[in-house]
Amino acid sequence: MAIAMKAKRDSDRFPMATASFRIREARLPQDIPVIHEFILELQRFEHELEPNRRLDHAVAADYFADLEKKVRETNGTILIAEDQGAHPLGWAAAHETEEDIYVVAEQRRVGYLAELYIVEGARGLGVGRKLIAECETWARRRGLPIITIGVLPKNTRAFTLYERSGYDPYATLLRKYLR
Repeated sequence: MAIAMKAKRDSDRFPMATASFRIREARLPQDIPVIHEFILELQRFEHELEPNRRLDHAVAADYFADLEKKVRETNGTILIAEDQGAHPLGWAAAHETEEDIYVVAEQRRVGYLAELYIVEGARGLGVGRKLIAECETWARRRGLPIITIGVLPKNTRAFTLYERSGYDPYATLLRKYLR
């Protein structure tokens, strides 16, 4: 039931995708409303997998302000995928980050693919793979030796996409609730 409701929300906000699309740099501040919608949709989706996700509307503005600052400070990138009619299909954001001091110096400065979201109707059309590839191109231009991405373990579709794009598991963060 939740998946059907999710698809309905996407189809209401974002028209059905076609196989023809383009990737462009985000235009800020014009693209902020659609980016906020993408953030909220991802929060709703991930909440089904991980109930600690905030669902209030303020989360989009709060999170994007923090992310945009990191992107700006590290010459990162924010990308929008859109169909031929300029309807938004998804987005990605990547920025530089620093690994811990125990990592060898030449692999300490890395790219981090912080966001990747594709609307339901555009999934499986190559939009995610193209956004990933564009973020990797950004990282190569920056001279970064590695790019990383996080994924919730229950998000098997995303995990499979990342593996097919050449990403390997690096570390597993385990947790225990102490109630």
